[in-house]
Amino acid sequence: MSGIYLKKACVTPETGHDDVRAVVQKILNEIEAGGDEVARRYAAQFDQWEGNILVSPEEIVAATEQIPQRLQDDIRFAHDNIRRFAEAQKQTVGECTVEIVPGLTAGQKQIPVDAAGCYVPGGRYAHIASALMTVTTAKVAGVKRICACSPPRPGVGIHPAVLYTLDLCGADKIVNLGGVQGIAAMAFGLFGLPKADILVGPGNQFVAEAKRILFGRVGIDMVAGPTDSMILADETADPVIVAWDLVGQAEHGYNSPVWLVSTDRALAEKVLASVPTLISTLPQLNASNAEAAWRDYAEVIVCSDREAMARCADEYAPEHLQVQAADLDWWLGRLRCYGSLFLGEETTVAFGDKSSGPNHVLPTSGAARYTGGLSVHKYMKTVTWQRATREGARPIAEATARISRMEGMEGHARTADIRLEKYFPDTSFQLSTE
Repeated sequence: MSGIYLKKACVTPETGHDDVRAVVQKILNEIEAGGDEVARRYAAQFDQWEGNILVSPEEIVAATEQIPQRLQDDIRFAHDNIRRFAEAQKQTVGECTVEIVPGLTAGQKQIPVDAAGCYVPGGRYAHIASALMTVTTAKVAGVKRICACSPPRPGVGIHPAVLYTLDLCGADKIVNLGGVQGIAAMAFGLFGLPKADILVGPGNQFVAEAKRILFGRVGIDMVAGPTDSMILADETADPVIVAWDLVGQAEHGYNSPVWLVSTDRALAEKVLASVPTLISTLPQLNASNAEAAWRDYAEVIVCSDREAMARCADEYAPEHLQVQAADLDWWLGRLRCYGSLFLGEETTVAFGDKSSGPNHVLPTSGAARYTGGLSVHKYMKTVTWQRATREGARPIAEATARISRMEGMEGHARTADIRLEKYFPDTSFQLSTE
């Protein structure tokens, strides 16, 4: 990558360490063998929770009563935006039928999975937006049974705003479980839950590792690492806005990388100088996260021109990619590797994180090179079918028999032979490749 580093990361975020994998595998094995009782034990150990696991309708009503009307309105506003975008996504993939050769018809169907498990992180933040993104999208996709779990707070349970949101978005069952035990409950069908066909949602390294281990037995959206964000800025950008956008993403966690790539060295230096001051104005916990992320993981790079900036972005393949530069249409057409793209000063990653509509569950750690984020398509299976007349089957059977024999798969060849013999008994066929 051609460019000058004004600041370079001194460490690299990693997930899925061997010790984490061993711990997670042990917990999964014990919960699968011991069922509900073992999951409860881990809930008490890790979340200090010994209350109800399944959330009751009465608890949802009580949670709703704790939510100020203005916040309810904001959550509904965000829910409507996310739902509308998901509905538009769903329209982009449909069913089709085509006659491949005369007499042979094939088609494609879109079938939603039957059961989805949505994980909503807890801990230091109340992740209302993750509840919106995962459950709303599953509902639009047509998933019949949607379960959700989130870490309960000692003596409280799931944060009332998160609980209200999960119910609003259409979760059929909600459980007071976090971490590996929450993932296991949805995957193994504990506490009366349906066994999930797919597990979705962000989480810490233990949640990510549980999904990684279970992948294959169930589908997953992706294995997510720490969230990351890149800004591409030229001389037209506002250095104060650029700096705040970097700080806003750095507060996610101590190991959340943020990167600035610019053609304007003066702007880059202004941002580099101002970020520590801006961080110091945050509340203590937020500032602690942002300070560590900026110190250890942040990078500031100066490139010669916009094409070099674009190459840098494609190489990093960031989860979030902001463009604060001239000629936004050029960037939209040129950039290729990102989870979600934010064009212009008038939008920012926080909009996408919370309420603008496109999903915020996105590929991290460079995975945007080969995949996109959570969408209705992740909850749906594209399956195919075919049907033939006897005349239509004839050339297919002849070609199948010859290809199969060339491969050495005589049994395959004979499944074609027997149809030709039945449908066309008075005709000889060249079924050998010789």
